[in-house]
Amino acid sequence: MSVSTCPSDQATREARDENALDALDRAIVLATQSGLPLVPDPWAAIAGPLGIDGSEVRRRMQRMLDSGVIRRIAAVPNHYRLGYLANGMTVWDVDDAHIDRLGRVVAALPGVSHCYRRPRHLPEWSYNLFAMLHGHTRDDVEQQAEALCSLLGDACRDHRILYSSRILKKTGLRLAARSDRQA
Repeated sequence: MSVSTCPSDQATREARDENALDALDRAIVLATQSGLPLVPDPWAAIAGPLGIDGSEVRRRMQRMLDSGVIRRIAAVPNHYRLGYLANGMTVWDVDDAHIDRLGRVVAALPGVSHCYRRPRHLPEWSYNLFAMLHGHTRDDVEQQAEALCSLLGDACRDHRILYSSRILKKTGLRLAARSDRQA
């Protein structure tokens, strides 16, 4: 398992703009983009080589979270190594009048690792709520999806399970290392 920072789509674009982050923010992102060190005080471990205090790393990362440069800091488990071989992104066509409330309920469920709202692309794609489910078998995932369907009730018009076919590289915010240039 690793701990990773995850940028928002907009923040990724903004972070590419050299003016979005100062030099120390960039150094912190570069130091954490492969994950936080798995030590008792990861903030101090990041701070030491940068010549600052761990509390300054935490303060700056909180500011980047608050501004949207970093969307979240979270544990990123390797589900396959934990024995969860059936991983399915469930997609749901949920009534827009209920999606915010129901999305929060779905996101809080213990079997859901990712949950988010996405725009529909009609007429081809009517699904607007996505929830990643993990199980040891496809039957496990399908049972979770059926429970989710019951929870969503009449607000859900349709759903599908899109099973993972391969492991994708999971990464957080990536910034290219650069030398500071004089204007």
